[in-house]
Amino acid sequence: MDGLKLMALDASDLTVISAQMQDAITKPDQIDYAPGAKRLTIVANRFAWDAEYGARSTTHERRKTALSFARVTGVRTIGIRRGDDSQALSLLAIRFHPGEAPAGTIELIFADDAAIRLDVEVIEAQMADLGAAWETRFKPRHPAG
Repeated sequence: MDGLKLMALDASDLTVISAQMQDAITKPDQIDYAPGAKRLTIVANRFAWDAEYGARSTTHERRKTALSFARVTGVRTIGIRRGDDSQALSLLAIRFHPGEAPAGTIELIFADDAAIRLDVEVIEAQMADLGAAWETRFKPRHPAG
């Protein structure tokens, strides 16, 4: 299966990227904010949910993926230990909280109460797989509500 390339220009588009990035694993040293370029980039190993639909297999896939947000004017983090390459961050969801249109806050919610909040001028996000998938036996599981 070819890698995904997605772009989000509104909150609806962002929910599609959120679904594809759910359970992606990254580390603080794989998160880069370039204030001059107004861009935040995250490199993560995403669970390939797109390869799961209709599949009944004991093996699953992960892919190295870049997720970037443009037009970022501010970044706040909670529970993320910058410079700690041993901290594993599991992405649960990406949400948009509107402000004065078209601006707002994009929130990346991680397990263990960690989060990144991006102040953005407008939603402009891109997700792109960076290479071939690799096999994993472990499928993320979430407890029922």
